[in-house]
Amino acid sequence: MGESGVVMMFSDEELSEMSGVKSGVDHIEVTCGCTSHRYGDAVGRLRVFMNGELEITCECTPGCQEGTLSPSLFEKHSGRETARKWKNNVWVIVNGKKVPLCKTVLLKYHNEASKNANGSQRSQNGRASHRDEFVCCTRCNKERRFRLRTKEECRVHHDAVADVNWKCADLPYDKITCDDEEERASRRVYRGCSRKPTCQGCTSCVCFGCEICRFSDCSCQTCTDFTRNAKP
Repeated sequence: MGESGVVMMFSDEELSEMSGVKSGVDHIEVTCGCTSHRYGDAVGRLRVFMNGELEITCECTPGCQEGTLSPSLFEKHSGRETARKWKNNVWVIVNGKKVPLCKTVLLKYHNEASKNANGSQRSQNGRASHRDEFVCCTRCNKERRFRLRTKEECRVHHDAVADVNWKCADLPYDKITCDDEEERASRRVYRGCSRKPTCQGCTSCVCFGCEICRFSDCSCQTCTDFTRNAKP
């Protein structure tokens, strides 16, 4: 514990070159951002908590109404073309340069919490918790919901994310076309979190990799890394 009751999460040396560092009672805050080749930089304020939670307050425009976002939702909100790689795509400023979160000390507590979550976040049937996700159609630009309750559903979503030409008609269930209406925004906030119905992403509903949502026959980097690390 440091001065004024502020918890010392990182050493002064670890944070000395980072821009916008502020310390709170249970967190530290830094300037962050995510770059879209089309829209440019979206900036925000990243809060890192000792329990591993990460929050980003978006400041992309003076009137942005997004409020507090998880890193993955901030990445998506920024318009980043290669979304779902927020550890690489969300950056902080270190010594005047943009540095991905994965190359900083800021994910230390998050990674520790992720390991614990992967071992403890199991329902009675032994499966990890997965919230609903959305994929945007490349033809009509409408977002479509994907339920991730079974391995089959996770694979459908996994392949849709990897398909740069994914379209509404590719959904194997909920037969829809681009002419069908998109879910209302008031409905999309409900993602299936058991802790809070309108949760924007937490360690109770965001899986960091398990046997349900990673696939040994997939050659993508995420699945390859998980399969390699999961071997005894």
